[in-house]
Amino acid sequence: MKDVIASTPQAETADKPQEKKKTSGVNGQPDLDASHVLHNSLVSIPPTVASASGSYMTLSTGQRVLDACTGAAVAIVGHGDPDVQAAVMEQMSKVCYTHTVAFTTPIAEALADNILEGNPYGLCRAFFVCSGSEAMDSALKLARQYYVEIGQPQRRHIVARQRSYHGNTVGALSVSSHVARRAPFKDALTLDNVSYVSATYAYRGQLEGETDEAYAARLVKELHDEFQSVGPATVMAFISEPVGGATAGCLTAPRGYYQGVRQLCDKYGILLILDEVMCGSGRTGTYFAFEQEGQGVYPDLITLGKGLGGGYAPMGAVLAHEKVIRGFQRGSSWFVHSHTYQAHAMSCAAALAVQKVLHRDGLIARCATKGRWLEDALKSTFGKRKYVGDIRGKGLFWAIEFVWDRATKEPFEPALRFTWRMVDEALRRGLSIYPGTGTADGVRGDHVIIAPPYNMSNEEFEEMMKLLKETYDVVEREVEVALVVDKFDGN
Repeated sequence: MKDVIASTPQAETADKPQEKKKTSGVNGQPDLDASHVLHNSLVSIPPTVASASGSYMTLSTGQRVLDACTGAAVAIVGHGDPDVQAAVMEQMSKVCYTHTVAFTTPIAEALADNILEGNPYGLCRAFFVCSGSEAMDSALKLARQYYVEIGQPQRRHIVARQRSYHGNTVGALSVSSHVARRAPFKDALTLDNVSYVSATYAYRGQLEGETDEAYAARLVKELHDEFQSVGPATVMAFISEPVGGATAGCLTAPRGYYQGVRQLCDKYGILLILDEVMCGSGRTGTYFAFEQEGQGVYPDLITLGKGLGGGYAPMGAVLAHEKVIRGFQRGSSWFVHSHTYQAHAMSCAAALAVQKVLHRDGLIARCATKGRWLEDALKSTFGKRKYVGDIRGKGLFWAIEFVWDRATKEPFEPALRFTWRMVDEALRRGLSIYPGTGTADGVRGDHVIIAPPYNMSNEEFEEMMKLLKETYDVVEREVEVALVVDKFDGN
């Protein structure tokens, strides 16, 4: 395709919506200093949310917006839940902050007990932080120190996957392969002890006629070959998202993949770190997404975030397997890592209240049930549309990938802004959806993610699908015109 707007390729692959410039009233020029907040865009201000309740946000303009992505798969029990609000207020009346190297709080202990009751899958300790990025950095430090503690300090290498995203902090970004987010920092701030294997991207990676089992076996062999290439005794961890998140949109694994991965990690004594910041906390229809990956699959370390606190307070966590904890206990018995706001009492109170709402209202089971409804609705509505290449996901975590040519899977050029046309049109109609660009190769490709609250009403689900269809209908017509007028041609 030919470029039709003046911009750099890198700018077009970044996470950048249609800019809404605020003018100064002088010759219609943008007021670059209209806000003291450092927004991602330095020449625009995003829409202002004045209030939110249930599945809806209300903008400062008065427009109501149905939250079909809960931000970034965050507000899992919706906005303004009275029980969560009450729990936070109650905690505020007791204690808000303690220095967690010196003290603990009943609310932090209660949250850990709630998540880890019975040591599920051998997970026995929780390290609470403020975000998924912090959680991944903490997991990397736990993995590295574990091997120092057990006398294997030569294990320094990390294997991750292409089309992955694990966070924006330096360590987390280093094990990610999100091209646009890494670009300014690559080789300057990122680690150089990371290598990558293929993602479980069936739409673009599975061969014609290849069964899921054969595809899984091929991917596991690729991982085995990578371990052999770098030396398995030098590898400390393999990191992956059971259901891929922001980079390529809800990538799921073929049957048997994670069973093979677990066996490989056990064979070579390598820790398996699963990133469930976006896909965990019930999002896929089970509390942990990996629970659906077959018998014998478990992580040595797992990261949570986003839905863990439900958006009511900053919250992330690393859950550690008893094997890792025993290694520390046989060594120094001290984790050399901490944060000022680690296990913050207010965040723990919010997260515990969210967990209680999940269980009280049966929302994880509802997520599975409505997930099947959503899958059917998405596939019946969009499965044969001209520019829809793939629809994939689990539970209430689904992505639609858009392509210029369904037969060849050729993506649109970034200049066409297919994703941002969808996002902008959806917002105009009162619907919020999550954008993704660079889907296919890091530069080209488009997708949107649908990740609604687990307790969205049946009527709201119907409204969401209606608005999403109307949005796509408009964008398809716009793109038809753009392809003719601007002579996009797929080359």
